[in-house]
Amino acid sequence: MKFTATLCAALIGSAVAFTAPTMTFSVKKGGKGKKAAAKKGPAKITGGPSPSAIAWANSVPSKALPYTRAPATLDGSMLGDYGFDPLGFSTTPVGPWFFKNTRIEGQIGDLTWYREAELIHGRIAQLAALGFVAPGLFGTFPGNEWTGLDAYSFTNPIDAFGNVPKLALLQIFLFMTFLEVRRINIIFEEGPNYQAGDLRIGQTGYNPFGLNYTPEEYEEKRLQELKHCRLAMVGFFGLWAQALASGVSVVEQVGAGLVAPEYASKAGYFLPQGI
Repeated sequence: MKFTATLCAALIGSAVAFTAPTMTFSVKKGGKGKKAAAKKGPAKITGGPSPSAIAWANSVPSKALPYTRAPATLDGSMLGDYGFDPLGFSTTPVGPWFFKNTRIEGQIGDLTWYREAELIHGRIAQLAALGFVAPGLFGTFPGNEWTGLDAYSFTNPIDAFGNVPKLALLQIFLFMTFLEVRRINIIFEEGPNYQAGDLRIGQTGYNPFGLNYTPEEYEEKRLQELKHCRLAMVGFFGLWAQALASGVSVVEQVGAGLVAPEYASKAGYFLPQGI
């Protein structure tokens, strides 16, 4: 047994160490062989600076953050570009994984994808911010025996998410899926002409309010939406963190902060008692 194992190891070692000859021969008509040139090995990959390094090497002063610099990818040509990219996301080439090996792969610029993500996240954040304050301001949906009488009575969204019926969450998920599929189909149809965030709602498509802006007004409205999206993303994070820390709804916290303390109702008392 030991001899067999040793013999196998020796054969495997000799096979691994064997190198095939690089000299080849081609046979012409007539049977004479001619020595051919050796095959070239794989091309050497030459190194160089990354796209991120090139962008930062040509950086410009940032308008958004004083005394800092913005990468060269943010040259101010894109709507809403104020040079805010401290983490350098815009310097990293991206490509949506679900468009790999499709007819539109590489047809849409990297910054367009980042703007698409910014708008989509911003729009969701606007709806989420509204959802944080609406139940406390306008009330909640009534419950029933099937869902539970108090299933929709939670004004804190963090509590409500874990107590509402699962079918209600499923409805939201299916609606979001429909919007995502529709958005992807629009991207495929538009190809390189796709404008980030365009869901064909409003002046560019379904227009129930009859919007008809001039090109200058339309660009201004796009900038306003972008600013609202950015503000909503920051605001939603604050709403979520405060509701998570306090355990009560935002409206209750704001209402309690607007109530005058008892000492303020007494004449001559301008400071809390005990001071």
